[in-house]
Amino acid sequence: MAPALTTRSAQASPATDEVLKHVRLPPGFEIEVLVDNIPGARSMALGDRGTLFVGTRGDKVYAVSGADSPSAPTVHVIARRLIMPNGVAFRDGALYVAEISRILRFDGIENALTEPPAPKIVRDDFPKDRHHGWKYLAFGPDGKLYVPIGAPCNVCNEPRYATIMRMNPDGTRLEVFARGVRNTVGFTWHPKTQEFWFTDNGRDYLGEDVPPCELNVAPRSGLDFGFPYCHGKDIPDPQFASLGDCRKMTPPVLALDAHVAPLGVKFYTATAFPPEYHGQLLIAEHGSWNRKRKSGYRIVLVRLEGREALSYEPFASGFHEGNKVFGRPVDLLVLQDGSILVSDDAAGAIYRIRYTLH
Repeated sequence: MAPALTTRSAQASPATDEVLKHVRLPPGFEIEVLVDNIPGARSMALGDRGTLFVGTRGDKVYAVSGADSPSAPTVHVIARRLIMPNGVAFRDGALYVAEISRILRFDGIENALTEPPAPKIVRDDFPKDRHHGWKYLAFGPDGKLYVPIGAPCNVCNEPRYATIMRMNPDGTRLEVFARGVRNTVGFTWHPKTQEFWFTDNGRDYLGEDVPPCELNVAPRSGLDFGFPYCHGKDIPDPQFASLGDCRKMTPPVLALDAHVAPLGVKFYTATAFPPEYHGQLLIAEHGSWNRKRKSGYRIVLVRLEGREALSYEPFASGFHEGNKVFGRPVDLLVLQDGSILVSDDAAGAIYRIRYTLH
């Protein structure tokens, strides 16, 4: 790893300048600031016309237009006074937004960025708990809309929670897809097998280095991934293990480092990066909050062969130095030109990473 080649765009602020100075990437890669005026930038989705939609854990949803134009992109606020609108997904000209307890739909949004339409309510019967209540949102290859319900606690046994749900785009036929998932804030589908891959944040207060966070795969619906009974591949929970049979739970594909807070996860489906990246997995590790020595604060590459993880290595590191934090990666998005976007809710920014040696 080497200091990243950086491009200081006109959008760069002192906060993002610090990120650009410290981020380290493999040789040949370059990072630049796309925009840095989106406070709390979290999940991202791309519209049919190239508009970038960005959710937050505040009360606003943003749209970025002109990301590929020679001039600076334009940032629009398209929704206000929402409750932690973290999740965004786009389908058939409409933007779907996940608040804590409801999912909204903004029809024809790319035609109305300056005067957004009033949203329609898709569903409004999700739990109102704020603890792990912020939701990721994405459409699967089956046309269903997937949304998690995080556990409202560090560790507890609440059957309505710790699930991944799915529904029709109009909100009908809501069903449980997976159980035993403490708090997933990122999932995706394998580009060839269409299997469901997701990250999960491990529980706290068992130790500095246990339990691990997780990378999981659900080749079908109906699987249980262990929470709250067991963690990682073989760690029984001291309070709840006796209530479940860990032998019947689905273990993770990969035990990630403890407390790294893995969020966004994407397969690299383009071809602009070198061949060794094609079809491999990138994960945004948001970073620990209560570990004495900070962990995460980076983007990692997981090389796969089928469902087996062959390696787990840094791709973009340097978002922290000791106890000083410069940025916190949240979500990833692979663009058509082969670059990737990275959201950072600490700096309120979106970065673009390109490969420049061709």
